[in-house]
Amino acid sequence: MSVNPFKERGIPVEKQLRNWQELNVKPYDKNEVHPYTKARIILMNGVEVEGAIFSHQFHRNCPDMELKKQLALTRRVEQQQQKVINWLSPGDETPLETTIGYEQVAVDLTAFLAANVPDQYVKQVFDFGLLEDFDHLYRYANLLEMTQGIKAEKLVGKLTEITPGRPTIKEHRHPYDDLRKPMNRMQADPLTKLYVLTLLAGEQQTMNFYMNLGNTLQDQIGRGLYQEIGMIEEQHVTQYGALLDPECSWMENALLHEYNECWLYWSFLQEEQDRQVKPIWELHLGMELTHLQNLSKVAEKMGIDVNAVLPQTFPAPLQFKSQVDYVREIIATQVDFNACETEIGPPDQLPENPRYAQVQEILNQKGSPTEEIIKMNQKKNGHDYRLELAGQHPVKELRQKK
Repeated sequence: MSVNPFKERGIPVEKQLRNWQELNVKPYDKNEVHPYTKARIILMNGVEVEGAIFSHQFHRNCPDMELKKQLALTRRVEQQQQKVINWLSPGDETPLETTIGYEQVAVDLTAFLAANVPDQYVKQVFDFGLLEDFDHLYRYANLLEMTQGIKAEKLVGKLTEITPGRPTIKEHRHPYDDLRKPMNRMQADPLTKLYVLTLLAGEQQTMNFYMNLGNTLQDQIGRGLYQEIGMIEEQHVTQYGALLDPECSWMENALLHEYNECWLYWSFLQEEQDRQVKPIWELHLGMELTHLQNLSKVAEKMGIDVNAVLPQTFPAPLQFKSQVDYVREIIATQVDFNACETEIGPPDQLPENPRYAQVQEILNQKGSPTEEIIKMNQKKNGHDYRLELAGQHPVKELRQKK
């Protein structure tokens, strides 16, 4: 079914503000919630946070008072949306349990986007980040078992494997080597633009979460683990942000943000089975349709051809689904890949890059928390924690050792 977001009826903006009782929603039951309902909540929280951050930056660089008013009104409503979504997370869910959800989002979202993105260079960038987030899930799952006695399979279901990816200790690169080629907004497929902005928002939210959460752990090894992985998330935000077209205007970017939010709420409305959460996606979609339509009217007055910037009907919906086979294929063929400036590939096909060895020597000269956590859990339980759903690890060197 084709949906034209510019023609669909939204909720009038003057009816979008809600009272405190409406905003303070009942959280999900952490023992009952479906992993992908939680994944959609985590991702949409990140998307709304990205929308707020972008809107504030646009506001600070906008001389048009009428446009600033419209941005302020839309931003206030979207901040309420973010509060509702984030408040679905329950207080009895530990930060580390929430972290497992964040990494499951990173793995299954990135794999879906990589498998479906039209641009082959962007696919390579997504695949590269995928194997790193996959390894982060493995490291955090071992911390969870060691410190709380909880097996992460209880949280991810039999949907996402937990086993080594590209070892985190090898992910630390020089900042120059996290830059990527930007897409051309006039030539890029609209789906590529939506995918990049979505993944950027999700990874940025993970980066922010670890920045503010890592120092709340009491054990030193846990603090070190969040610190090390948090720095890789910074690298990921750099590489995905670099894919955006720097020639895109503030207004075009604003249109893309609003369209992306509409498309994601519509996507999740197709998939959601949770009877409490689904009406939230429907309500927020109604609000975002109005935001997009109102902003489009302003853009047209400014001489921007909205039809040239955004597709008139939604592309295929974004889906959360198990990606075990896809991830295994990428691990088997790309686990040793590295990056040199904007290029990604096997080390023997990349230019000689002494920067990588220099960064590795500086950061890892006294060991790595992500390696140490595995050794500690092996010592405690006789082996590391894994959830391998499709047989032994596809890379011989990364198979389980006691």
